[in-house]
Amino acid sequence: MPTYPILEYLWIIPLLPLLGSAINGLFGEKWPNKTVNWVALSSTGLSFACALEAVREFFASGQALFHKEFFTWIAAGNFRAGFDLQMDQLTVVMVLVVTGVGWLIHIYSTGYMAHEGGYYRFFSYLNLFMFFMLILVLAANYVLLFVGWEGVGLSSYLLIGFYFLRKSAADAGKKAFIVNRIGDFGFMLGMFLLFRTFHTLDFQTLFDAQHAAAWPAEAYGQFGTFTIACLLLFMGACGKSAQLPLYVWLPDAMEGPTPVSALIHAATMVTAGVYVVARSHVLFTHAPTAMLVVAIVGCATAFFAATIGLVQTDIKKVLAYSTVSQLGYMFLACGVGAFSAGIFHLMTHAFFKALLFLAAGSVIHAMGGEQDMNRMGGLGKKIPWTYVTMLLATFAITGIPFWAGFFSKDAILFAAFQSQTGGTALYVFGLLAALLTSFYMFRLIFLTFGGTRRFDEHKVHVHESPWSMLGPLVVLGSLCRLCSKDQIISLIFLDRFLADVKLRKRPAILPLIIWN
Repeated sequence: MPTYPILEYLWIIPLLPLLGSAINGLFGEKWPNKTVNWVALSSTGLSFACALEAVREFFASGQALFHKEFFTWIAAGNFRAGFDLQMDQLTVVMVLVVTGVGWLIHIYSTGYMAHEGGYYRFFSYLNLFMFFMLILVLAANYVLLFVGWEGVGLSSYLLIGFYFLRKSAADAGKKAFIVNRIGDFGFMLGMFLLFRTFHTLDFQTLFDAQHAAAWPAEAYGQFGTFTIACLLLFMGACGKSAQLPLYVWLPDAMEGPTPVSALIHAATMVTAGVYVVARSHVLFTHAPTAMLVVAIVGCATAFFAATIGLVQTDIKKVLAYSTVSQLGYMFLACGVGAFSAGIFHLMTHAFFKALLFLAAGSVIHAMGGEQDMNRMGGLGKKIPWTYVTMLLATFAITGIPFWAGFFSKDAILFAAFQSQTGGTALYVFGLLAALLTSFYMFRLIFLTFGGTRRFDEHKVHVHESPWSMLGPLVVLGSLCRLCSKDQIISLIFLDRFLADVKLRKRPAILPLIIWN
């Protein structure tokens, strides 16, 4: 019998960042920065290595789902909530994104935060966030998932308000915490309704194929148990993933340090809502009314946030509204039943949006803290590494053909066009959001790196960032140009598509090519 040591002890993956957080939080105040770095980077790096090994073992085992019960956490009557962890293909994507991108952002932070006060506290909070995020994506039931869900909310509050002596930062942290509690109220009601109906909150039991096959599908316009439960879960997702009307906290969250924006508000935490909808896809497919609501809210958010991003002058605010818009794209995919396309965009977004925020941080570092793009210009020759990597990420997010975002956006638009309910409207507004994304992102590039210099060179001594910051930019830049089986298929399809006169069969891809 083959043995799978990491897979059998999945708790090691989240435990390592928790240990790093505890050690730095308790002892880091008296340590030099190098020691704090060693603890923070080794704990997250080992977690990433364990995640890679667990993924290898998972595929080697040939199982579609690995589920492990470690101990019973809560037992009351017929209710049981255990510390149960699981791994399937959805978990694989999320764990690798959280640990891989998280580790790169930790490396970047060692350079960006080197001269900030509370250095040990920052890394303690950052490690704590990774612990809760890993609990969220590895959880095998809604109760344990909710622990991670609330934990990332707490960590987000601590990191957004890291500069707590600054009133705007403290207010932004409180705003994020309160708005997320509104969504979490709905999430809890959804869990209570599911338990009242099915007497379990365990994913393996609840989403069992034979169990789900016996569920009656609710018709459009019918507000039965499935629809109400899904809408309540989606209410929680709207808070965590900044969808209309609960998006208001995320732009203000830019008050936190730039690595926080990259990790929490671009690559991982804000995608938790998308993950929950995808994880609960069995429920949503039995509630077409709820799925339509998800699609409409996602599409409206994608378009609405993109229009706001057009007029922002703060470089981080542009990326903040861009994040809200791209999250809307992911929900649009889930709402039209293209859950795999939504998760694919989640993965590509983690790469290019983390890179955009980190590159923006490199620009701010070079400009001595300046964030207003109207006071930049002509930086392309001064900080070439930052410029090139940010341009690569811009190619990806705008949907330049054959870059990562191109394939994920095309899959979402195609699924929206094929949707039987509101497909044309969803496709049109989704396409408009993609066009607006191209406009405001290249506007950011031109204002920041092109044109004449609009700053006083005697006061601002522009300089390239250290390699502790540039290294993660280069790695993420290479990930923006993914090469996969799906892309090869898309390339083959594009050749056939361009040679075929029946373009109406696949309308999604052509407007992006023309635009770009």
